[in-house]
Amino acid sequence: MTTAAPEPAIAETVQTAATTPTTATAAPSEVELTIGGMTCASCAARVEKKLNRMDGVTATVNFATEKAKVSYPVGVQVADLIATVVKTGYTAEEPPPPRLETPERATDAVGADEDPELASLRERLVVSALLALPVVLMSMVPALQFDNWQWLSLTLAAPVVAWGALPFHRAAFTNARHGAATMDTLVSVGTLAAFGWSLWALFWGHAGMPGMRHGFDLTVSRTEGSSTIYLEVAAGVVAFILLGRYLEARSKRQAGAALRALMELGAKDVAVLRDGREVRIPVARMATGDRFVVRPGEKIATDGTVVEGSSAVDAAMLTGESVPVDVTVGSGVTGATVNAGGRLVVEATRVGADTQLARMARLVEDAQNGKAEVQRLADRISGIFVPVVLVIALGTFGVWLGVTGDTVAAFTAAVAVLIIACPCALGLATPTALMVGTGRGAQLGILIKGPEVLESTRRVDTVVLDKTGTVTTGRMTLREVYVVADTDEKELLRLAGALEHASEHPVARAIAAGAQERTGALPPVEHFENVPGLGVRGRVEGHDVQVGRLHEGELPEALARAKAEAQTEGRTAVVVTRDGVALGVVTVADAIKETSAEAVRALRGLGLTPVLLTGDNRAVARSVARAVGIDPGDVVAEVLPEEKVAVVKRLQSEGRTVAMVGDGVNDAAALATADLGLAMGTGTDAAIEASDLTLVRGDLRVAADAIRLSRKTLSAIKGNLVWAFGYNVAALPLAAAGLLNPMIAGAAMAFSSVFVVTNSLRLRTFS
Repeated sequence: MTTAAPEPAIAETVQTAATTPTTATAAPSEVELTIGGMTCASCAARVEKKLNRMDGVTATVNFATEKAKVSYPVGVQVADLIATVVKTGYTAEEPPPPRLETPERATDAVGADEDPELASLRERLVVSALLALPVVLMSMVPALQFDNWQWLSLTLAAPVVAWGALPFHRAAFTNARHGAATMDTLVSVGTLAAFGWSLWALFWGHAGMPGMRHGFDLTVSRTEGSSTIYLEVAAGVVAFILLGRYLEARSKRQAGAALRALMELGAKDVAVLRDGREVRIPVARMATGDRFVVRPGEKIATDGTVVEGSSAVDAAMLTGESVPVDVTVGSGVTGATVNAGGRLVVEATRVGADTQLARMARLVEDAQNGKAEVQRLADRISGIFVPVVLVIALGTFGVWLGVTGDTVAAFTAAVAVLIIACPCALGLATPTALMVGTGRGAQLGILIKGPEVLESTRRVDTVVLDKTGTVTTGRMTLREVYVVADTDEKELLRLAGALEHASEHPVARAIAAGAQERTGALPPVEHFENVPGLGVRGRVEGHDVQVGRLHEGELPEALARAKAEAQTEGRTAVVVTRDGVALGVVTVADAIKETSAEAVRALRGLGLTPVLLTGDNRAVARSVARAVGIDPGDVVAEVLPEEKVAVVKRLQSEGRTVAMVGDGVNDAAALATADLGLAMGTGTDAAIEASDLTLVRGDLRVAADAIRLSRKTLSAIKGNLVWAFGYNVAALPLAAAGLLNPMIAGAAMAFSSVFVVTNSLRLRTFS
């Protein structure tokens, strides 16, 4: 992966060693491996443990995404990492270089019906369920038990245990060869024990006698061992667990659907200009500098600059912004957005993995591969859980046998312990919620850099808002126009706009743009002159016009009052004269974004105290604060860029947990210092690099949405963990006490994982 040149809208936040300048001490390299063969959280914990034992290697293995993010030092090769995973009993491979999929190819690659693994699991489930259902019914309903029914049950159950449960047996055998035990070990041992007992009872006991009848209890019951069979347990548990695995796999795919949808946004092909002719080529063959045509309704193939035409561009699928943005020659456009108006010719500035869409997808994927601190605790528990359960199962068998002397009851309780104690729900609790939350965030234009960010959002109580570019647009805009009694406002603007159009000063550009917008075409200017300390002057339509300060004389009282009032409010006021006579006063100011006041209300609604931070003078700062609803006491003005960090630290020293929202280079240090940094995606690379959350569109309301989404995701994670821990804590004693039939235990275990994933999927409805 290579690092692209700076991108104004969004920046790559992960940089590999290949892009890091060579230093005396080489930085570690990073690689992402796709891990195969993992069936539960304890598998992921084993792989992670083995990788981390390698010298200088730091690895994080995510069970839900089936990926390992590995940092390794010089001297260690990727082949060494893969070999370590293989020795642990799993498969590993490097994923292909990142590329945006075309819609057709992506759909084929990720569609559930085309997924070989999911199709195989579905086939195994359907066959096993059809065979197991008659066995379970005959075992539970005595009225269905005809003479020799037990032999039909054996005939139906044997393929389920041998073929349906083959993935469990295979994984358990592989793990046993490497001296490990996982959830597959519990399932395999439990089902084989139940099936083995049944074979013994049928062939060497009394269960095979014609006329044998079999009751069913929800709890452990005392019966004569040689006439008891557990075929319904062996077949039913396999069917239930396969059902749980299938639903879990489908749910995990749905959890990652937002990321896949993001990757599918790109155009399939593009009309590139070659010697003045349009030539259709696949997007993958585009190169930087290519010029391509985008007709109305078409997707823009890649990031670029408009070189011909004007239109409106709909970026809703990328930023969540529903209002199309007008573009013209010189405007930047983003790949995967839709041309909603006229014909455009665009010159490609970024292609392939360097585009904003690819970077967004990479950022989301990196966040999904990370782990929150709570998940690390769950992984540690999962890693030791299975061996502990095996010991508990043996202990349960011994205690029951010693206390009751009933081998059947002891065996039944031990099998129930083995089957119900799957730690899968623990392993899925965090990653599934994180996958759905970050994916939904990407759809709304919110990029969460990592799971640790979620913890920060819960504690934040103060949000520091940089003024320029965050609360305001960062551009000077024409505001009020005050005229003397006998002067027409449009006439004043025509004269002032014509003169200022020839100047490059920000105030002049604001007046010229505002005048054009309000009056139309501007007249030409003759003898233009920039007068230091006074402003600009020239001849317009035969009159001497000056915009700036009056050289001599005084303003009429009404204009003087308007000018003073504007300056008190922090606006810049200039006087327009014609032939030496004052016609009026024009004011300009950095315009407040229309959504800023609503955003401040939303932040307050989340329990946050907004603080306005700016280098502007106090009058300007207080005027902006008053307009958006920030208390005057929470305004910090006239702050130098390097002092912004000190302001954040001071707030933290007061015991506050601080979030910072900014967009400029001068905000980067403060963003990094804050407990939670939120960068406007319309800002600079430095600000985006230093932040924890990136808001793709420059709308402050998204900051409140980002904090809400992060908190809801964290809430889902904690709810999942409470369920997963609570389930295992409650279920194990019940099983050991003989209060659960093994088949009921299997169903409960399977659906505990499904519950966790389903609970996470609720985040898809966040808005």
